[in-house]
Amino acid sequence: MPGQKEPCFSIKGLSRTYGKGSAAVHALRGIDLTINTGEMVVLLGPSGSGKSTFLNILGGLDCATSGSVNFKGADVTAMSDRELTQYRRNHVGFIFQNYNLMPGLTAAENVRLITEIAAAPMPASEALELVGLGERQDHFPAQLSGGEQQRVAIARAIAKQPDVMLCDEPTGALDSKTSQKILMAIETVAEKLGTTVVMVTHHQGIAPIANRVIRFRDGQMEREDFQENPLSAKDIEL
Repeated sequence: MPGQKEPCFSIKGLSRTYGKGSAAVHALRGIDLTINTGEMVVLLGPSGSGKSTFLNILGGLDCATSGSVNFKGADVTAMSDRELTQYRRNHVGFIFQNYNLMPGLTAAENVRLITEIAAAPMPASEALELVGLGERQDHFPAQLSGGEQQRVAIARAIAKQPDVMLCDEPTGALDSKTSQKILMAIETVAEKLGTTVVMVTHHQGIAPIANRVIRFRDGQMEREDFQENPLSAKDIEL
């Protein structure tokens, strides 16, 4: 429930418009929201509802047209390009539907790409153990299944021990059994590191694992549901 933990993000009047005049697209229309530290938030909504734009602004990958995003006392929307780079590097882990692994590098080497630039990283082997791939760290992406590649991507994201993990359709290209393994890996990492997780998905079945479910429509928050006793990822049906 709100107010039990310190805020990770405080968002006020967040809007994003692409284009001008009659061609303008209003991706976000004045979002007000607080996301608490250590919370798992699932964002649901149809394509074009604004949820991925919202996620990208939180992560410093896109800029707001108006409004503000405050991260632990720092105004992300007022940061310079250099400050945004440092913010992403030091505080944010990204997980996308596409794994974006380097095919010529092993699983461990893909993870080390992040640890070499992070301020206080965990060893690549430890990150891979956390997602259940300790015995696969010397394998190349082509030798791994889609689910294993996504778990490498998760290991890469969490190896720098980020405050925030932003997940954009992390199970979108996977079957239900593999999707459940991915969600269990994200859940394990969040509990182990105390990471705040914000996850965009189209899949209604993922909602029960969240502390909060927010439904987007037409660039606005349509509904917000708090869940005092979220299910474990291993107990949901996909």
